[in-house]
Amino acid sequence: MSTLLIGLLLPLLGTMLGSAFVFLMRGEMSVRLQKSLLGFASGVMVAASVWSLLIPSMEMVADSGRWSVMPAAVGFLLGIGFLLLLDELTPHLHLGSEKPEGLRSHLSRTAMLSLAVTIHNLPEGMAVGVVFAGAENSVSNISIASAIAVSLGIAIQNVPEGAIISMPMRAAGNSKWKSFAIGSLSGAVEPLGALVVVLLSALMMPVLPYMLAFAAGAMMYVVVEELIPEASEGRHSNLSTIGFALGFVLMMVLDVVLS
Repeated sequence: MSTLLIGLLLPLLGTMLGSAFVFLMRGEMSVRLQKSLLGFASGVMVAASVWSLLIPSMEMVADSGRWSVMPAAVGFLLGIGFLLLLDELTPHLHLGSEKPEGLRSHLSRTAMLSLAVTIHNLPEGMAVGVVFAGAENSVSNISIASAIAVSLGIAIQNVPEGAIISMPMRAAGNSKWKSFAIGSLSGAVEPLGALVVVLLSALMMPVLPYMLAFAAGAMMYVVVEELIPEASEGRHSNLSTIGFALGFVLMMVLDVVLS
């Protein structure tokens, strides 16, 4: 139980650590650092989607022969579709943007910024929850160690995410503690989402291959729709490419070494 609790809380701790950068850095985060961190986060999420979610999804139904790819394919597309629907329906505002997305609403700017972060972090919480659900129910190709690897990888990529959220809050005139609190709370949806998935794991076991791929699709949507475009626009996009490579390799190594 303690291992499960640590695994569920690791991503939140990563976000809190990144949000604490607001106490260590003055002014706004440099464009070069932000590009590098966005690329790094993208690399971790892509590697986690492939190595920790899609491949185990196919391995769970390997006895189906050439059709073992179907649960992964269907689940992946459903995950993409689910995030696309959330993105279209939920009123939200991305950092650095003045134009809200989703349905029109009278929500405050802060509320819409929070919803944007929630949409972003929900897939990561689902990914942690679904791999722990598999490990807790003794699925042969998912171990507690591999579940911890996913949680640790997402926690590492949450460090730059926490900084990217809290630093602009500070630059906008908020106090350091308020900026830290907002940045930290942005990651609260991850352990909550993961816990819900774990609690429902007994009901989910028949569709676990689909759920693994669903979480992968949801994370890939965030990478392709948000992280990569932000990391690639303007100058210093080569730094985001280097960050992507480092994040991808780190997550790949963690998944193999800790499995």
